Amino acid sequence: MNGTPVPTEAPGAGQWEELVTAALLGTTRRTPPGVSAGVSAGRDAPTALLDAAAVETVRRRAGLRPGRAAAGPEPAGRDPRPALPPAAGRRLAMLLADRPGTGGGRRGSAPDLMELLPQWLATANERGFAAPPQTLPALLDAARGRTDLRPAVLAFAGPRALWLARLNPDWRFALRAAPGGGAVLPGPGEPDRMRTLWEEGLFAERVALLSAVRAQDAATARDLLAATWPTERAEDRLMFLDSLRTGLCAADEPFLEQALADRSRNVRATAAELLSALPGSALAARMGGRAGSCVAMDHTRGAPTISVEAPHECDPAMERDGVVPKPPAGRGERSWWLGQLVEAAPLATWPDRLGGRTPEDIVALPVADDWRCELHAAWCRAAVRQRDPAWSRALLGAPAAPEAGGPGAVSLAERAKLLGTLGQAERAEWVAGFIAAHGLSEAFQLLGVCAVPWAEPLGRAVVDALNIARDAGSYPWSFSGVMGLAERCLDPSEAVRLEALTAVPDEGENAAPGAGGYWAESFQRLVTTLRLRATMHQELTEP
Repeated sequence: MNGTPVPTEAPGAGQWEELVTAALLGTTRRTPPGVSAGVSAGRDAPTALLDAAAVETVRRRAGLRPGRAAAGPEPAGRDPRPALPPAAGRRLAMLLADRPGTGGGRRGSAPDLMELLPQWLATANERGFAAPPQTLPALLDAARGRTDLRPAVLAFAGPRALWLARLNPDWRFALRAAPGGGAVLPGPGEPDRMRTLWEEGLFAERVALLSAVRAQDAATARDLLAATWPTERAEDRLMFLDSLRTGLCAADEPFLEQALADRSRNVRATAAELLSALPGSALAARMGGRAGSCVAMDHTRGAPTISVEAPHECDPAMERDGVVPKPPAGRGERSWWLGQLVEAAPLATWPDRLGGRTPEDIVALPVADDWRCELHAAWCRAAVRQRDPAWSRALLGAPAAPEAGGPGAVSLAERAKLLGTLGQAERAEWVAGFIAAHGLSEAFQLLGVCAVPWAEPLGRAVVDALNIARDAGSYPWSFSGVMGLAERCLDPSEAVRLEALTAVPDEGENAAPGAGGYWAESFQRLVTTLRLRATMHQELTEP
């Protein structure tokens, strides 16, 4: 064999491990199986070992029997929705390709395409289009990186996205986000299947089922919950109880009254909050009586004044109705108890209690002994909880009032919540007036509660305020948040009016160096983005 040593006999079955051991220890210490002792003692032993391993490898491969093939996945279900128009499909691919990390930083006048994806998805979902199958992986990747996109992406991607998510661990969030992990939930017309899933399903499936049934049939969902309520864990009862916020009505009161005696403090607090959102409930009446006994008109002063006598104790009945006895650090007990009583009392309590006055008149009254802030803050929370626009208007006050916080609101967050109880047109008009009087420095949070696209008065107020800031000669960076909102929320028709602002202005004597050029670049990006949004809408609405 040309002098090359070969195994004296082929290794038998089960000897692969011996070959591996010989290779690890060395042929001087271990004779490989199937190699003669004479060969293993010489310099050709390593070659003989490799030859023996090659023979064994061939033998092992030739002797393998094919295993049983695994069952392939079931094909994805058909999506019955209409296909995207071709131009809209190309636009979607462009938006998805602009994901963070795929290019350089955001500079110049180029639009931020990824920030336009939410609007594109919203319009596509309104039109009822199905996602092109080839875009599903990119859509799921985008939703994986941005939780705010997930509801719209999953609605657009449809059942095929859930089918894909079962095959890729990176996309399992889609199964967690979908009701029942992507399974088809039984409806009110399937009582036996519904009750089986409710009694035997996983916690996430039960939450999804209860939420889905509640959205269709509030009474059936409540009965479902009541059937197993005594045996549920406290943390599960809390989650289930929260589902009653959807479609909350007077028929829920008996169940919620029963939950006031729950052994869990958090469950009791949630039940009390829900009952106080029903102004006609017995709990609301009890809280109204307690709050009314603490607040009265004082006619002994020069002008009618509200007097406040906060509670001196938190008795067991108050605790049962949801009043938390221990205040947070730095808060007085009596003011803490008063705020909770007023917050839970029906707002209809106060005109009768305070001389038949309107909410505007009540809010304008002086309050004795420095109780004004506490009382008005509690009324703010009550107006938001009870969705009362009349009280919200009174507490917001005029948008141009010198006190930017309004007569009752204590923070921008409170004002934003109060605005949320008003209609869209009224909300936009109030924020426009606020911007005209106070500028954009405090308006960002308020703009976030306004409907998109912004109504014409609001859009004009924002553009005018940006123009004033530009003429002042400062850099635009402090307004980058508002500018970003404008790119997403201004009506695209505003692009025509903004065109004049894309030119570089003459720099004033006190202007920051180069500020005019930065402003021109920002307005150019705004105009380009608005025109792109108009094109996107046209692609999705025209055949």
